[in-house]
Amino acid sequence: MEKQNRNDIGGKAGLVGIIVNVLLAGGKLFAGILTASVSIISDALNNFTDSLTSVISFIGFKLSQKPADDEHPYGHARFEYVSSLIIAVVVLFIGFELARNSVEKIITPEAINFSLVAIIILAVSILGKAGLFVFNSVLAKKIDSATLKATAVDCRNDVIMTAVVLASTLVERFTGWKVDGYTGLLVAIFIFISGISLIKETVSPILGEHNDEKIKELLEEKIKEYPIIEGFHDLMIHDYGPGTSFCSVHLEIDKNVDTLVAHEQIDKFERDFSQYGTTLTVHYDPIVCDSPHLNKMKEIIVSTIKQFDERLSIHDLRFTPCDGFLNLFFDMPLPRDLNAKKQEIEQAILHNLTTQTDDQYQLVITYDSFVFN
Repeated sequence: MEKQNRNDIGGKAGLVGIIVNVLLAGGKLFAGILTASVSIISDALNNFTDSLTSVISFIGFKLSQKPADDEHPYGHARFEYVSSLIIAVVVLFIGFELARNSVEKIITPEAINFSLVAIIILAVSILGKAGLFVFNSVLAKKIDSATLKATAVDCRNDVIMTAVVLASTLVERFTGWKVDGYTGLLVAIFIFISGISLIKETVSPILGEHNDEKIKELLEEKIKEYPIIEGFHDLMIHDYGPGTSFCSVHLEIDKNVDTLVAHEQIDKFERDFSQYGTTLTVHYDPIVCDSPHLNKMKEIIVSTIKQFDERLSIHDLRFTPCDGFLNLFFDMPLPRDLNAKKQEIEQAILHNLTTQTDDQYQLVITYDSFVFN
């Protein structure tokens, strides 16, 4: 989906949210005053706050459309992450305020004045918020938006909150039990947990996440179209907001391939990959493919490390003779959970190399971050 179209959809979703939430908040405030129910009034204030989050969502999408400038050469797409974080904080605030009001209602319970008009308003509000939840959920999935996902979660919370408020109103009307405060407290806890979850999801891409597996899979598929490429490593993806990312990768090509041919193919690969919505920069790694001795050593090393973990691999394998033994150099991406097995892995590699070949070895291994592979 084109970036402009994506931002237009997000902006329209924000406008719809503003209009619906203002209407629902006004209706609930009227119902709350009519019944003297603290939970209904709190629910109305929650909808006014939702109008604010819709405004934040709308502004976030608008600001994210700003083009790159001298101070922000990679654009402003991360504004969407910032707006998602603000919405998550607002959700937490709502949960805290509702919990405080509910505790006060538990300590000093007050009777609710039953009103059929208020019941109808609450029922309509539930339907309206359920519709907004579906609306935002569909659009969030369509344009892969953290902001609309946060808004959808907030709408879902509102459906639950208003349903509980409605239920407590009916329970008190027909049983006399003053459960308004207790039900409000349960809803507040649920909202608070949702807010914490949203903050975790929003902060993660801002701090920098593990490589996008989707882009990695696309890279692996694209490489199949280029027989000249023997493999890749050190893939790094820098996310500057939805639809804006920059990647770098090392591509392995036989050293015997003409340099000009390799350079032309790499340029074409970079251009072709831009169709996936990211800017790719390639580092050219010439490798030795016609050495039976080196190929034998690589085969032994790879088969050895695969016995420890199928995720393990090596790259940049090379050697230099030195006083009766071979200095063997290579890089190995190592998952964090295998850090304690470094020495065991090295000993196994040395054992298999010396028993399956006629040489003696000294290993010089550079352990790469597994995040970038």
